[in-house]
Amino acid sequence: MALHFASVWEAIADLIPERPALICGNSTRTWREYDERAARVASLLDAHGIGHDSKGGIYLHNSNEYLEAQYGIFKTRGVPINVNYRYKADELVYLLDNADAEAVFYQACYAARIWEIRHRLPKVKLYVQVDDGTEALLADAVDFERAIRDHAPMARIERSSDEIYMLYTGGTTGMPKGVMYTHGQFISVMMGAVASLGLAVPSSAEDIPAVIETMRAADAFPVSLAACPLMHGTGMWLGSLVPLLQGGTVVTISKLGLDPHLIWSEVERNRCTGVVIVGDAFAKPMLDALDDAAKRGFSYDLASLQGILSSGVMWSSEIKERLLEHHDMRLVDAMGSTEGGMGSSVATRDEHPQTARFQINPGVRVIADDGRDVVPGSGEVGKLATSGLVPIGYYKDPEKSAATFQEIDGVRYSFPGDYATVDADGTITLLGRGSNCINTAGEKVYPEEVEEAVKLHPSVYDCLVVGLTDDRFGQRVVAVASKEEREHVDEQGLIDFTRDHLAGYKLPKQVLFVDEVRRAPNGKADYKWARTAAERAFG
Repeated sequence: MALHFASVWEAIADLIPERPALICGNSTRTWREYDERAARVASLLDAHGIGHDSKGGIYLHNSNEYLEAQYGIFKTRGVPINVNYRYKADELVYLLDNADAEAVFYQACYAARIWEIRHRLPKVKLYVQVDDGTEALLADAVDFERAIRDHAPMARIERSSDEIYMLYTGGTTGMPKGVMYTHGQFISVMMGAVASLGLAVPSSAEDIPAVIETMRAADAFPVSLAACPLMHGTGMWLGSLVPLLQGGTVVTISKLGLDPHLIWSEVERNRCTGVVIVGDAFAKPMLDALDDAAKRGFSYDLASLQGILSSGVMWSSEIKERLLEHHDMRLVDAMGSTEGGMGSSVATRDEHPQTARFQINPGVRVIADDGRDVVPGSGEVGKLATSGLVPIGYYKDPEKSAATFQEIDGVRYSFPGDYATVDADGTITLLGRGSNCINTAGEKVYPEEVEEAVKLHPSVYDCLVVGLTDDRFGQRVVAVASKEEREHVDEQGLIDFTRDHLAGYKLPKQVLFVDEVRRAPNGKADYKWARTAAERAFG
């Protein structure tokens, strides 16, 4: 059997049918139920002529149904398409049309929006509504649970490791793009963790029983709480796909918005071994919740929790250290993007790495503008290039594919657009995306570096930094910051504070204080909003 998500999960379901696979609130699906319900979803798709290489949009909140719909699409040899539930009509039409979606699974609360755009999506053959108690079933749509009751499980089929798996980028640096991998290529990397158990990384589904039996013998099945949205890479890949490929359990929270006390309650209730988050946007409120609980004289039972894994945005060392005061665990900060992984940083009570400083992954290079490798300790800035898990390309965009995925000295690399320096010890310091780089008086300033310096102030809760057009400097550095409750700092005081941490040209020239710094549901920076807010305030 091929190394394909559906084939691997079918093998796991046969081996551990009664173990929990999915948990959301009071709803638990065993591996047997997960497999059977996905097979019924596959029958529904097959009945509508949706199969090999067909694209199915998943416009859902975190839930068991999200993962069942995805698995059902995989079973037909189709391609699930992640849909951002914050998108408005035109954004949804662009994404679903660009992806050539033939089916759309959507949350009932978005029924009105589906009704608004469906006439603009002629390729879509099937709409499946997941009831959430809000809106009535749309005419000509299919109810998810009714479809599962009415369709027998689709028979298992042969699949290929070379079939396409795709995840759309968040569109933070342009329009969303479908990043394509093969199943075999992607699963091999996602299952790399089994090497720590003394096992070879599987090359086919026939190798899965050895993995599952080893996990069972070691009582090592992961229970992962995907605290961030499944519609983005961190939540889906690290929070869902990795644990499921190991026969583990994925815990999700359907409630929108970040509720840190609920996250800790779910860790306690489900005996989670890991939590997947996106940087300080999640970690800081979660820390505040632990501090709040301690002040009120109680604590969450975190005995099962072995670690927290973050990827996507900055996770500051100060927040890590304070989390470790509450519980002894491993905090893994993985640096990467939809287009490739670059490095990682591990914090424990015995190890305290600096913010944005990472151990470089094998096969990663930092390349200067003239094509040389950046010399460690030189202070020179270079562009990160990753080998290993390099995408096939962007869906239907050969021009951007050629620019991002390049061959150097016979090795294929991905250039996601991130810049870094290489320290003398070989570690790298991430500076940020070149697309967000601020050019002020001929000097390059990376927003993430300034944001970290601003957030070191005890009165600052969150911060984004943007560049505004400036007659004298070309661009000037502007900080958009929110304050901690009952804390006070003025603009000049905050600028003066950053002088101890940044070179003069990197200092914010202005600070806009806001009630809340806006971020996407996955915790990533909303620089478009920050720039618009700063322009309105300062021109």
